[in-house]
Amino acid sequence: MAAAGARLPLALLLPLFVTFFASPASATDTITANSSLSDGQTLVSAGGVFQLGFFTPASSTARFLGIWYMGLAPQTVVWVANREAPITGTTASLAINATGSLVLADPSGRVFWSSPQSNMSSTGSPVGAQLLDSGNFVLQGGGGAVLWQSFDYPSDTLLPGMKLGWDLTTGLDRHLTTWRSTGDPSPGDYTFGFDLRGVPEGFIRRDGTVPVYRNGPWNGLQFSGEPEMEPNNSNFQFEFVDNASDVYYTFLVDGGGGSGNGGVVSRFVLNQSSVQRYVWPPGGQGWSLYWSLPRDQCDNYAHCGAFGACDTSGGSAACACVHGFTPASPRDWELRDSSAGCRRLTRLNCTGDGFLPLRGVKLPDTTNATEDATITVDQCRQRCLANCSCLAYAASSIKGGDSGCIIWSSPLIDIRHFPSGGQDLFVRLAASDLLAAEAAAGVQDPYIQYAKNQCAPDQPNVSTMTWTASDGDGSRKKNVVVAVVVSLSAVLLVGVGGFFLWKKLFRNKAGRFQSAQRFSSFDSSVPLTPVQLQDRSKEDEAGQSSDLNVTLFDMDAIALSTDNFAAWNKLGEGGFGAVYKGQLEGGQAVAVKRLSKYSTQGLGEFKNEVMLIAKLQHVNLVRLLGCCVHGEERMLVYEYMENKSLDNFIFGNKNRSAQLHWSKSGYMSPEYAMDGVFSVKSDVFSFGVLVLEIVSGRKNRGMYSSGEQTSLLSQAWRLWREGNALALLDEAVVRAGTHRSSEVLRCVQVALLCVQERPDDRPHMAAVFLALGNPSAVLPQPRHPGYCTDRGSASTDGEWSSTCTVNDVTVTIVEGR
Repeated sequence: MAAAGARLPLALLLPLFVTFFASPASATDTITANSSLSDGQTLVSAGGVFQLGFFTPASSTARFLGIWYMGLAPQTVVWVANREAPITGTTASLAINATGSLVLADPSGRVFWSSPQSNMSSTGSPVGAQLLDSGNFVLQGGGGAVLWQSFDYPSDTLLPGMKLGWDLTTGLDRHLTTWRSTGDPSPGDYTFGFDLRGVPEGFIRRDGTVPVYRNGPWNGLQFSGEPEMEPNNSNFQFEFVDNASDVYYTFLVDGGGGSGNGGVVSRFVLNQSSVQRYVWPPGGQGWSLYWSLPRDQCDNYAHCGAFGACDTSGGSAACACVHGFTPASPRDWELRDSSAGCRRLTRLNCTGDGFLPLRGVKLPDTTNATEDATITVDQCRQRCLANCSCLAYAASSIKGGDSGCIIWSSPLIDIRHFPSGGQDLFVRLAASDLLAAEAAAGVQDPYIQYAKNQCAPDQPNVSTMTWTASDGDGSRKKNVVVAVVVSLSAVLLVGVGGFFLWKKLFRNKAGRFQSAQRFSSFDSSVPLTPVQLQDRSKEDEAGQSSDLNVTLFDMDAIALSTDNFAAWNKLGEGGFGAVYKGQLEGGQAVAVKRLSKYSTQGLGEFKNEVMLIAKLQHVNLVRLLGCCVHGEERMLVYEYMENKSLDNFIFGNKNRSAQLHWSKSGYMSPEYAMDGVFSVKSDVFSFGVLVLEIVSGRKNRGMYSSGEQTSLLSQAWRLWREGNALALLDEAVVRAGTHRSSEVLRCVQVALLCVQERPDDRPHMAAVFLALGNPSAVLPQPRHPGYCTDRGSASTDGEWSSTCTVNDVTVTIVEGR
């Protein structure tokens, strides 16, 4: 949305001036292209449910344009237009300008808010903006086409029929953001929206990055962490959509949610660190709190750490390690700090492992999990057994019976037990820990299985032993003794045989873990020898260089080298997925990039990328050693650099360092530079800086000198606010005269969206690529960038100003709304 103080070009302001001094809009539900809405006037939806106009929050003197329930006291605001630009010292009006946008401006042309520019080429000029009984404010074009709607840009409230989530076609992320306080509707510190990585689930986050609460994946009936969402509720209907074009949650209420139709009135609000559902019953005198999340300490994200489970059945939140695990920091647990989680008692070896069922739980964080809704739960179990890195599995849907599959290959975080409801989670344990769990529980579970598994899809032989409960204690003890003897014998035989097999197959060849019989092909089904690999490469990659040498590592080697992707070997995580440090048999250190499910890259695309990376050889590029494709796993294996790449070649050589125009700090996101907080949105910030550098032909210095603006971000932001973004373009490009103004403006707008100060405001890279490649995609107005607010005192024309800080930290006290 446009920031306070922005100026519109004169040609665009003329229609606004005309409408400003024209006859004011009457109390209808629509603004037409020939009318305006001034302070003191309102729009009222046809059924008298909602009202749009200007209001002043409690303990404030500023004016805002918003929507609220009509006839309900106290005033309940559900949407605010100019959240970041309060109207003070002047009056403003709302009108439709010549470019097809809603504009909130004062008589001098100072813009406080505007909707994105409409694509009038396909829809025609806007005919009006209408307030509906649903609470949606819709800008309509010819034939009723929706050019813009307030439902796509929520404030802190979700109304019935609104979508909370993503439009994957346009990259639009609809999420809630708290008010900063009861008297300040500007964006607060907390957001609630859906994370698309792994299996989608909702998160409350603080400062855009820190998870506070997670509702769990949708299981066909409700979110895994919210069993209160009864599917047969007579008052509410809940729906979650997850397909190729949309991922969103919505709800409907009995009677449509209107305050005048005798039905239930309900709103879903993000109020600081909690989401709350309020209802106004028919004939009621006020809002009633229906439920609130988080409920208790067990709902606090990762309260019990990795492989820990939280339970409130004893009256208070209590953490316990899943059987087969023990506190990672016993002393901290004694002090009731379980955040370090639990560590495994017996290391998994992929031969003899089985599953311990946890009944009635909230499924763990699925950010790095994988889902396949097309298979059965039994097939899911077999797939997990065949995958050495699989740590747990569960059904992805419980609607009409358990079906589908979710697989976890990273530590299980944020588990809690429910006294009723919840789902079944099957955690992988070593055989000895499973026996101990069964003996301690005194009952055998039919889902506990002990399997000998070669951890390869091309070796399907899996022997299982299923235990059933016994009526007598003596019989049970006898079963346990027999099980222990049989299990120990099997483990001994497998261990001896495995040792000789390991000696035979896994030999050091040029420092690589390889096996002539255990190569996995790109089809994940045909074992290949090194000779066959070259032949298959020629066959599958027509036109590729026949001498391209790409080593295919097998899953066993990767799992062993990284200690089964242990947390202590994790080097970091980015948009690609997690990166682990590993050590091959010959002692060579490697870095293993493990592709996350969030990447929609297909097998063919992955193959092409591997071939491309393998051809890229440069002194400052980490060398690709090979890759691994195993079932749904996609991994790249690089040489491991112990801080000796750029640090060694640049900072270790003063002569080279002096020759560089080094601007590394200019690419750092504010949260990383000041707080050390890094996320995929930090990469987005860096990309935005890079785009601005390409457009302008100058470097971002990322700092100030002599009290003047010197950073590229500051200049770009100032020019954008002034409506003069084309002035940023590189002079060489301007002289050439080959550029298209629309493309330049789109690049600048996308770049400014990427460098917004708050990480949560920045788009995902998928949305960035879509915006750059799709001229018809509607883009939101960028918000304030990081490190580059205007510096100095207030300007003579009354424009808004503030000071930029990089090393200083400003602390704001936040009050609940």
